[in-house]
Amino acid sequence: MKVTVCIGSACHVKGAAKIVDELQYLIAQKNCGDKVELAGAFCMGKCQTGVSVTVDDTYHSLKPEDTKTFFEEQVAKKLK
Repeated sequence: MKVTVCIGSACHVKGAAKIVDELQYLIAQKNCGDKVELAGAFCMGKCQTGVSVTVDDTYHSLKPEDTKTFFEEQVAKKLK
């Protein structure tokens, strides 16, 4: 599974670094680094929304405070 977080300027201002840090922590905590590839991208073309994140090819708009719930629902559940 590939999780890509936009780290371009618009998403950076909206908290992309916090999301990346939290996702790294959650991936390590769940010990699923062998199943989840965390990547960055410099623009996904949706600068008007929250931080752009894709799980495989599915787009999501994310706020830093929603990262844990997002991870549980969109990543951890799909690994089982």
